[in-house]
Amino acid sequence: MKILITGSRGQLGHDVVNVLEADHHLLSLDLPELDITDFKSLKNVIGEFRPDVVINCAAYTQVDTCETQKELAHAVNAIGPDNLSRCLADHGGRFIHISTDYVFNGKKPIPEIYIEKDPTHPVSVYGETKLSGEQSIQQNLNNYVILRTSWLYGINGGNFLKTILRLSMKDSNPVIRVVDDQYGSPTWSYRLAKQIAAILDSDANGIYHATAEGYCTWFELAKAFLSQMGINKEIVACTTPEYPTAAKRPMNSILENFRLKSEKTNEMIDWKQDLNKFVSLHRDQLIKEAVQ
Repeated sequence: MKILITGSRGQLGHDVVNVLEADHHLLSLDLPELDITDFKSLKNVIGEFRPDVVINCAAYTQVDTCETQKELAHAVNAIGPDNLSRCLADHGGRFIHISTDYVFNGKKPIPEIYIEKDPTHPVSVYGETKLSGEQSIQQNLNNYVILRTSWLYGINGGNFLKTILRLSMKDSNPVIRVVDDQYGSPTWSYRLAKQIAAILDSDANGIYHATAEGYCTWFELAKAFLSQMGINKEIVACTTPEYPTAAKRPMNSILENFRLKSEKTNEMIDWKQDLNKFVSLHRDQLIKEAVQ
């Protein structure tokens, strides 16, 4: 299968390439070789390569910065998917696009879950732009899969776990404060890449949720991670109002993989199992990066 992967050097894109490269003919591109906000450039690439599938891992994911960089966030998260889906509408092919839990407002009481058909209502610029991208794809194409995931972490690029580790290894940070009232499902980018591989072999179509099983708070995640890393650092739980950020976050980001399970294509497992595997595979590299 000929597959174009955009954002191939990002956290998820890196793992998608690693998972798929043995079995498929890949064209893996990222900035500066390919800018998904440039329709003409995209059209040329897709016209020449003629992929069977495009997997869009490109996104502007700096949630707080999106509040002040609205045009950039809109260009990458909304216009980019619109451009890609328009190109595929002309050339043919399947589109797999990565979206987010931030399309929901998170107002459901814990532990209620969000399924694919629940009404969307983003509370941040990031969420708004990602939802706009989803809507464009649905308007432009019939042959698409939109995968909403949450709390993504991996070995490539920056993420919450790497930030916590870096802070924990600095003597200038005697105590780390982490919010304990936002809930979600920490999802390993490698596991999500395996889920994408399974979707390629299925007839999946439409919107799907794809997150790890189970849920926790950011505080619980930080404690579990540092414990598995063998690092003894004091972490103090705080509330969202005690840790203000530029962008509002959903308090409940618990997504249920309802459609993947009902169609028997769910590859996602418990977040604690994946976190343990992630640490066992990458502990040395994580430590090395944290002390640089």
